[in-house]
Amino acid sequence: MKPMLRNPVLALAIALALPSAHAATPAPLNDWPTVRSAIAKDAALEKRVTEIVSKMTLAQKVGQMTQPEIKSATPEDVKRYYLGSVLNGGGSWPNGNKHAKAAEWLALAQRYHEASMSTDMAIKVPVVWGTDAVHGHNNVFGATLFPHNIGLGAARNPKLMEEIGAATAKATRASGIAWVFGPTLAVVRDDRWGRTYESYAEHPEVVRSYAGAYVRGMQGNLKDDANTIATAKHFIGDGGTEFGKDRGVNKSTKSQMINIHGAGYYPALEAGVQTVMSSFNSWNDVAGGTNYGKMHGSRAMLTDVLKTKMGFDGFVITDWNGHGEVPGCRNDSCAAAINAGNDMIMVPDDWKAFIANTIKQVESGEIPMSRIDDAVSRIIRVKLRAGLFDKSPAQNAYAGKDDVMQHRELARRAVRESLVLLKNDSPVLPIARGKKILVVGKTADDMSNQSGGWSITWQGTANTNADFPNGDTVLAGIREAAGKDNVTFSVDGKGVDVSKFDVVVAVIGERPYAEGDGDIGPSGTLRHSSRYPEDLAVLQAVAGRGKPVVTVFVSGRPLYVNDLLNLSDVFVAAWLPGTEGKGVSDLLVSGPKRYDFTGKLPFSWPKSVCQTDLNVGDKNYAPLFAYGYGLKAATRSKVGKLDATYPAGGCGVSNSFPVFSQADRASFPLTIRSGQQTLVLGADLNSTFSLPGVSVQTSQVNTQQDAKLVTWTGPATIEARGARAMVLPAAASANAALRFDTIVSGAPSGKVTMSMGSGTLDTTALFKRLAGKGKQTVNIPLACFQAKGTDLAKVNTPFSVTSDAGFAAAFTNIEIAGGAAGEPDAVRCEELR
Repeated sequence: MKPMLRNPVLALAIALALPSAHAATPAPLNDWPTVRSAIAKDAALEKRVTEIVSKMTLAQKVGQMTQPEIKSATPEDVKRYYLGSVLNGGGSWPNGNKHAKAAEWLALAQRYHEASMSTDMAIKVPVVWGTDAVHGHNNVFGATLFPHNIGLGAARNPKLMEEIGAATAKATRASGIAWVFGPTLAVVRDDRWGRTYESYAEHPEVVRSYAGAYVRGMQGNLKDDANTIATAKHFIGDGGTEFGKDRGVNKSTKSQMINIHGAGYYPALEAGVQTVMSSFNSWNDVAGGTNYGKMHGSRAMLTDVLKTKMGFDGFVITDWNGHGEVPGCRNDSCAAAINAGNDMIMVPDDWKAFIANTIKQVESGEIPMSRIDDAVSRIIRVKLRAGLFDKSPAQNAYAGKDDVMQHRELARRAVRESLVLLKNDSPVLPIARGKKILVVGKTADDMSNQSGGWSITWQGTANTNADFPNGDTVLAGIREAAGKDNVTFSVDGKGVDVSKFDVVVAVIGERPYAEGDGDIGPSGTLRHSSRYPEDLAVLQAVAGRGKPVVTVFVSGRPLYVNDLLNLSDVFVAAWLPGTEGKGVSDLLVSGPKRYDFTGKLPFSWPKSVCQTDLNVGDKNYAPLFAYGYGLKAATRSKVGKLDATYPAGGCGVSNSFPVFSQADRASFPLTIRSGQQTLVLGADLNSTFSLPGVSVQTSQVNTQQDAKLVTWTGPATIEARGARAMVLPAAASANAALRFDTIVSGAPSGKVTMSMGSGTLDTTALFKRLAGKGKQTVNIPLACFQAKGTDLAKVNTPFSVTSDAGFAAAFTNIEIAGGAAGEPDAVRCEELR
């Protein structure tokens, strides 16, 4: 790589935070580098590529460039349309069988392959199946799940990454699949992004050190049966979007894009990565005056930079319908994405129309034939290099072997290396065998929470422990290490006499999420207890009772947890450890072999709820725990009592005041009332809450599990009630409205009213009008409530709905929105009599 100039202030900050192993960090680049791939061009192979492409029809070429999802494309479709690839999305399995074993996956892969080899093409071209094996072969029942990338970043161990890449590749080949959509090389700059856990670190140097190692482990030399095709993703800048918004805008300078967000791509390309996935985000270099737009439509980045300047000769794959987000495009039609440099288009469902439209666009000259030939040549080149022409999936040495998907000792070691000890104020660890241990917390015995998103299902939800037959929860690990008779478990810690135990271990944290659903949003806060109040409650139930509390915090990112730290003597950041919970217990409880904490923070830990400027070297860098921080068990800390106060409302966007949403479920928790009975709705997504006349269950309005469906059968109320009156920012008070998203599935059969404080409105006609119309956003001007007596300075119940008879509606994204009263669709007060 070219020598680079280093910012001296940044260099000093990095030097203080980085381990000495990073002393050889390359200097900053001034431009995109030319990279020499470990997989060099081969004249004989290139001659074969040319021969194959020259004998293909236009329909066959476009078919090779098309990748549908297995739920929408059969083996017969592969044969008829000459499909070059298929993929399984998260939560998609052979024959819809969630518990399909390796043999069932293999059988479907073999059928697709045989179909591709029975077309009428002059030279048959094998289909390639791609999958998101992002922390092990995570879609497959029974496969070992490694810690998510954020945990692996804490390990600071490139050799471990190479081993995990190799293990994941072998597991993938056992299922008949030869292509993995990984590694993710995002350098996340804002923890509000729901995909933060897919990043190894906030610092590009860790990503750089891991990228090549993972690709080498996964691809090898593409000659061995254990090798799979790897994918560097998502090109480029996905981790740097404004406010951490998924599919948002990255406003980095060119230098920042090259040296921060590009850092992982150079070693990945050098290691020979054969595919690159385009990113959903846009890039607007505001300082440089260049708006590159959506990456899926950027010829400047995909062709001029990646292929021409950097020399990438593999193929570029789009992300899930990402081409459809390019201006002027649809999911079934996007000449711009192909002309930009995308070679294979991931079009899960609309692929037949996409093929027909693309053929027409080539025939009309909208897409040059030379671009089609280049794309197909790249696809054929990769398939030849990967040996797909030589063997069917069933001829692989690992085909159909369930045991090949087991790498438990490696995963357990990865867990041990990933844990970071943040607070160690009391000499508790390791807990001696024979001590009486009380284990509490919702995540102690929950494999779904432990594994996070992209685990069997896309969001990681809708799973039970039975869906992870070859793993152990943290609780199971503690029971084995400490002796099961010495361990008592209580989910919430209520009613337990803590004095009977020697130590309390609380295992708490985030519930699973993936892209979109995990975004906190610009107005949300980093306060964990706002989204998961049950974690604060369980610590309050066991802390301060004379026994030390060890908290194991399971999360996909660093979060504001000062309140939880204050209730803990020891605090461990466990990230998302995957299926090997015993890797956690190895460091908590004394065993035959002594292990110690070695993990270092891959991301800085926030000091306040709105602290998002958390990257080493930034001018306002002042975290609670700095990047690279991590204690040993024998090292006493003096964290002491932290300031756990936080401002009312949200962060960043001052004209919005959150009431109840995915970003804040605790400041104004939802409560149902019936007669004299009240019930505060808990955070358990699987529970149904009921009182006479009303029941509430989790549902979806915008994204999975974001809403509460309320069903009335008699007089009852649902309301958002806080412990203190809301304090609206000035911008959220001006011309403001109570805004919420709703789906009214059952029209009111009686009277429905809405209240804010002491003001009550008749909303019967409003909800009758919304019934059966799907998702609707409602804006009710605060002036309507004020006219009925609401005093905004005294409102601790900003949202209340009462029905006296049958009615059903789901509610989410409840907020006070400044300016919303003036929107064209705002409800008029005269409608609410």
